[in-house]
Amino acid sequence: MTENDGPGSIDEYNPLVVVISGPSGVGKDVIIEGMAGRGLNYHFTVTATTRDPRPGEREGINHHFLDIEEFQRRIETDELLEWARVFGNYYGVPKQQVRDAIAAGDHVIIRVDVQGALRIKEIAPEALMIFVHPPDMAVLQRRIERRGLNSQSEIETRLAAAEDEIATSPIFDYQVVNHEGQLEAAVNEVTDIVHRESRRVPPRKVKI
Repeated sequence: MTENDGPGSIDEYNPLVVVISGPSGVGKDVIIEGMAGRGLNYHFTVTATTRDPRPGEREGINHHFLDIEEFQRRIETDELLEWARVFGNYYGVPKQQVRDAIAAGDHVIIRVDVQGALRIKEIAPEALMIFVHPPDMAVLQRRIERRGLNSQSEIETRLAAAEDEIATSPIFDYQVVNHEGQLEAAVNEVTDIVHRESRRVPPRKVKI
């Protein structure tokens, strides 16, 4: 593959499957939104879920919102790259969406919880795994509280889960800290990682 990487610059690259994960509330969505605004050759997967849409979320943009029966049908027909039940709801990554994007020469960006990320690592060991950390647990708690979507008991459950998830971070290829007020730096770090890894020799070869 060739890619425009700046004025007058075309070089060889290998389309990647990039998994971005981390605890609930760490800022995965805002990092991905920052990446999307740069006009690079990224395909951002739209995950399927059985949870209800949050205010402002749109079908086919934020998620594919499915009922449990339809989600289970997609499991049975092997249409999902991975799926998991998280905080009482099902989430999954459509397999064909990933295949089509790779065939088109795009980097596939998959935003999943840590449980889903570990399943993808088992299925596709050559996927590029990036773990996003909060600066500390106090900051993570404030971010979850600011969303205003969870009760106190739910916040405590998410924080307890976050500690377990952070303990798994050493198995990821890269770790990025999303500092308060420094979103652009986190976006730059992730895009730089993707750029370097897509030109690695020997290349990552992901089979889906």
